[in-house]
Amino acid sequence: MSIIPSLTLNNGVELPSLGFGVFQTAPEETVDAVSEALKVGYRHIDTAAAYGNEREVGTAIAASGIPRDELFLETKAWISDYGYDETLHAFDKSAGKLGVDQLDLFILHQPLPTAFERTLGAYRALEKLYADGRVRAIGVSNFMPEHLEELLKVSEVVPAVNQIEVHPYFQQRELLELDTERGILNQAWSPIGGITFYRDGVGGSTLEDPVITTIAEAHGKSPAQVMLRWHLQEGRSAIPKSTKAHRIAENFDVFDFELTADELARIDALDQGVRRGPEPVSVTLETFGRPIPEA
Repeated sequence: MSIIPSLTLNNGVELPSLGFGVFQTAPEETVDAVSEALKVGYRHIDTAAAYGNEREVGTAIAASGIPRDELFLETKAWISDYGYDETLHAFDKSAGKLGVDQLDLFILHQPLPTAFERTLGAYRALEKLYADGRVRAIGVSNFMPEHLEELLKVSEVVPAVNQIEVHPYFQQRELLELDTERGILNQAWSPIGGITFYRDGVGGSTLEDPVITTIAEAHGKSPAQVMLRWHLQEGRSAIPKSTKAHRIAENFDVFDFELTADELARIDALDQGVRRGPEPVSVTLETFGRPIPEA
């Protein structure tokens, strides 16, 4: 079993650099997928209230027999539960479904630009949960520079993580640099660029890109493994996902090779600057709001 290198968050908490995600994983597939990931060696699981599968993640963790202190558990509050009191309750719902008393990382899933005061209230709730020891670290997701700057003006705790869309075809370099300057770890969702369901016909598949496939052939690795290695060598946390056992294992097998500086630069040069997930400004309560069930 590979030993996963860790990254140190801005409060000293250690986070396994490679996590396992369950975005778009149906609840009925989640227990098996997470169980397989834990068997392979993943110790960082990333879920979210809006994914609708926190309960199944908790079931898989409980059945694994792995001690709680050997796991890093991350989840996200959804925009429907923003606001100070609402987000405190969102924690209770998520923790109840996951079957834990403490979360390792609790983050806001999206900024809510049309109701940013609710976003700020939600973050104050995260700060309270952190102060009370109910979460070990707090952060945000999909926050753009303008959202971060507004948040940092009033927050007491700098977010430990910003989980954002990053892959070879959409690299968000300005945001990556801002996060790093502020001591915020960049965490990549869709790290191999597979999330295309929001935008039909966008830019081709990174898995078939000739630069990436050539590098993969040189190392005897798959294109997905090369892209994950690219993230890790550039200091990012990466959250791949799959429900297929062989892909889960393949995505974990990225610690026995290293990309050269030239190979990293060639992948850096692939940026198309085109987002494949939703634009943060389009995420509003009117378009994406939905109730999150109780635990």
